[in-house]
Amino acid sequence: MIKASLISIGAYAPKDILTNFDLEKMVDTSDEWITKRTGIKERHIAKDEFTSDLGYKAALQALERSNLDKSQIDAVICATITPDYFCMPSTACVIANKLGLKDVTAFDISAACTGFIYLLELAKSMIESGAKKNVLIIGAEKISTITDWSDRSICVLFGDGAGAAVVSASSDNPIVDIHTSSDGSKAELLITPGCAIVNPATSQNIDNKLNFMKMSGNDVFKIAVNTLTKDVINILEKNQISSDNIDLFIPHQANLRIIEAVKQRLNFSDSQCVVTVQKYGNTSSASIPMAMNDAYESGRLKNGSLVLLDAFGGGFTWGSALLYFGGK
Repeated sequence: MIKASLISIGAYAPKDILTNFDLEKMVDTSDEWITKRTGIKERHIAKDEFTSDLGYKAALQALERSNLDKSQIDAVICATITPDYFCMPSTACVIANKLGLKDVTAFDISAACTGFIYLLELAKSMIESGAKKNVLIIGAEKISTITDWSDRSICVLFGDGAGAAVVSASSDNPIVDIHTSSDGSKAELLITPGCAIVNPATSQNIDNKLNFMKMSGNDVFKIAVNTLTKDVINILEKNQISSDNIDLFIPHQANLRIIEAVKQRLNFSDSQCVVTVQKYGNTSSASIPMAMNDAYESGRLKNGSLVLLDAFGGGFTWGSALLYFGGK
């Protein structure tokens, strides 16, 4: 039976950094307040780059580390809630063109912060069905474009960046299992109301800032912690794997308090957990692959490492994944 393996990881963060001290000059907040409630110290902001530029640079690194020729890639999928264009072309098509990839399947998905886990499930299905052999998956976000920089409850949380991976057919280090789910009944708790079909890009809707994210933070926090804990327990029990056997737990990097709450409920040690929220903030679909890349470059993520991923995002969407890392 054909198995899918994540064989390389890459990431890109824009060069411009916005610190908590910078935000003190913009809104009524403080480094102490932000750090205590989120764990975030700084975030990267893409000033002169599009989402596709971020994804392209992360993809280049993932391709180089895969030891594949780019001609061997037969699908490009991008998860993003900040695409270059409203309808078309897809950001995946733009990235594929920038990479010089012709005649490949390319499309976007929208699953907010859970995007990378949704990508993994799609790539795994494509490969194990025999439809594709090498799939390039990219989580890329320019969240700064949908952030109201006068709203201190939102602007302290988010940053820009991209992460990418190559998933290939392999007999070694398989993606063990993936679970994804959703609940659209709670969409209003984390939403960008405009400017699409429901609330078009009229001057009134833009004046009312409907093109920016809106979030009920306390509600999202409680639901995220409970949902993620349950989801991780389920995937571990289903595969008869103890939390002690996990080499690295790499959660979505939204808020340090959420990460700590889930970690404590699941009895993961500090040495098992990968935390990068302090230097990137919440980069939505780019969050998990950026954290994986940090673990890889620091030597923590190694060939054969058993990795547990989990994420929760707007929609609501959530998911978890168990995999053996196949990179060298």
